[in-house]
Amino acid sequence: MQSTRTFMDRLFLVIKGLGMGAANKVPGVSGGVVAFVAGFYEEFIYSLQKVNKTAFKLLLNGRFKSFYNYINGRFLSLLFFGMIVSYFSVSKILDYFLKHNELYVWSMFFGMIIGSIYYINKDFKIWNYKTILSLIIGIVIGISISFLDPAKENDNLWFVFFCGIISVSGMTLPGFSGSFILILLGNYVLLLVDSVNALSDTFYDIVAGNFDFIHNSARIRLLKVLVVFTLGSVTGLVTFSHILTYILKHHKNVTISAIIGFIVGSLGVVWPWKKTIYKLSEQGDFLYDSTGTKIVSNYERFIPQLNSETYLAIVYIAVGILIVLALEWYGQKTRKLNA
Repeated sequence: MQSTRTFMDRLFLVIKGLGMGAANKVPGVSGGVVAFVAGFYEEFIYSLQKVNKTAFKLLLNGRFKSFYNYINGRFLSLLFFGMIVSYFSVSKILDYFLKHNELYVWSMFFGMIIGSIYYINKDFKIWNYKTILSLIIGIVIGISISFLDPAKENDNLWFVFFCGIISVSGMTLPGFSGSFILILLGNYVLLLVDSVNALSDTFYDIVAGNFDFIHNSARIRLLKVLVVFTLGSVTGLVTFSHILTYILKHHKNVTISAIIGFIVGSLGVVWPWKKTIYKLSEQGDFLYDSTGTKIVSNYERFIPQLNSETYLAIVYIAVGILIVLALEWYGQKTRKLNA
């Protein structure tokens, strides 16, 4: 029974990683919200915080098992495995549905964020002038971000490294969408579409024994960009985790109220009824990424008319809320079993 439960715990941790990875890739949705609702946010932050001088000393001294245990390796490895798999599977499925059923996908995410706000807020009872002010600041920042104009694409490696640091904000700060930040920085397509596709193509070429890609300067450039972006992301994860560990330890209530504010503010980004604005060339033609998909620049939001499409979207919002409530129910059941 215990081994079965352990296997199920591992499986669900991978599934949670899949959820975080998929959420991180969708503009406006934060993987950190998945971590918060699924009940492993603090363990995630504290585990990342263990990647420090002590961990590197253990690693350099060849004490790999001690290093693995010290950083909570089982937890992090299963979670990141799920995220990596997600980028090449679940996120691809999401890309398809965003292309063909955009309204209903956004509606479901909108509902999930509403459910997340309920989930986080229901157990938070400490409201005073500090936490209320923190909540308001979080809401204002979240809403303000959704109305910023995006920059142009920039493949300078120092800027790509900076993008990596910023992009992981969605994993460590619930309500902050790293992918939407990348849209604002102008590098969403370059870093989360073109470079990921280049890695996928390279992997298949290597499996097929085709090494012609080493002479493809465009492919090599994208792989170089992906490596630098990954290094930036790792740097950001470790840096943010240390900062957040300190803040959660010394200012937990203010931090949680700010997180609630960020999530409320992110509803403006995920608002289902919006017109997509695409990037145009100087000649006024649409710009496309490597998959042949039009490159999104930003969104123009509007109030919908009441019709069958709108009613169905509202149903999807309700489904999104129910998904979060189901996750909460499962989390409570699991905690009782493990108690």
